[in-house]
Amino acid sequence: MKRYLFLIIVFFMFSTKTSAEELVTVKLKNYIGDPTELHVTLKGKYRTLDPAFTLKEGMTYTFSTKSGTLWIHGKEEKYRINGSLILIPERYDQEHQIYINNHPYLGAMEFLVEGQDVIRPVNQLPLEDYLKGVVPFEVYPTWSIETLKAQALAARTYAVSQMHKDMDDTIQYQVYGGYSWFENTTKAVEETQGEVITYEGKLIDAFYSASNGGYTENNAHVWGGKPISCFPIKKDPYDPVNPWEFRLNRTQISPEEIELEDPKWWEGAVEQDKEIAQTIKKWLKRHGYPGDSKIVTIPQFEVSDEQLESKRSVKGSITIEFLYQPIGGTVLYEQVELENEDLNRIRPMIGGNLFKSYFIDTLESNGSEYIMRGRGYGHGVGMSQWGASVMGKSGKTYQEIIDFYFPGTKITQIEKVKSLPG
Repeated sequence: MKRYLFLIIVFFMFSTKTSAEELVTVKLKNYIGDPTELHVTLKGKYRTLDPAFTLKEGMTYTFSTKSGTLWIHGKEEKYRINGSLILIPERYDQEHQIYINNHPYLGAMEFLVEGQDVIRPVNQLPLEDYLKGVVPFEVYPTWSIETLKAQALAARTYAVSQMHKDMDDTIQYQVYGGYSWFENTTKAVEETQGEVITYEGKLIDAFYSASNGGYTENNAHVWGGKPISCFPIKKDPYDPVNPWEFRLNRTQISPEEIELEDPKWWEGAVEQDKEIAQTIKKWLKRHGYPGDSKIVTIPQFEVSDEQLESKRSVKGSITIEFLYQPIGGTVLYEQVELENEDLNRIRPMIGGNLFKSYFIDTLESNGSEYIMRGRGYGHGVGMSQWGASVMGKSGKTYQEIIDFYFPGTKITQIEKVKSLPG
């Protein structure tokens, strides 16, 4: 259906725009999660693939699922949709908007059912308008115009290199806010229209992160593979370092508090570090423990002395002791131990919002809790967004920002790129 939708919108959009433009297809997850119900309102006239079926402008419809089928409820109407529903604006412009749970989007929208009960909207619109909904959600719209232009180039290059994949609107790809535009970021996208970053005539993977902590990182250290020269390890004098710290209690639920004989205890038991405990539980579910869990203690949490050239840590150890209740089963005591493992296995257990990077300065234990301190936020490869902010504020152009963070690259119009993925 994705390809079918693509062909329909290509025909529609190219018949209403003066020049052909790359189109982006993006699944919407960030603001809606995995819903079983959505509220949809149309501004402007939209059509569907069924000429006899239309939704009225200005009316709010409830989309829901039942046994893998999509249903639409109006004030007095109820429609059963066979397959997916595609909504196409009468013409592509800013006067035609689809509101999903009060959040506006331009372009066309496909609503399909994932699994048996999740409604997944899929938005399709021109690349440049997609970017106007990305840049203000990746950086602050109040930053200097040159910084915003550099971010626009990184975002455009990344989007074009990923368009053959099933992109979504989360940090897994790029955060996309729909038709929530800001004047300065829109200007940055428009003044760099069609520009991408290339190396030896081909698109680069335009990686960026919030902060590199003062040192850039090489792609091979993060994702493996062959090191690429436009992602060097070097000191970054512009990155403001952004130190961080988090604390983790060794004991999450005291053994004296455990009362398994009490049927109400399990429901009311809460770990000391609720946020981290929830992240650990999600990790456990992904790694063979699909039932409910209660984190009891974390008797070991260490980082080895081994470091990369970029001063980032590599290995660590953690032990999790927990009570595990399989679906419909009795409560069991379990232990997961990761000994001298790559930190990219341990960091997801804590969560990237707290364990912000592998640029770790210290990990101490005072007997009752662990205290980790570090620098940076993210993988550190490519452009530091905070570093680019400092460069732009100091008068550097977006070309100079790109040259510093992606040395040896060139700024090229999309149509001049040797080959595009797809």
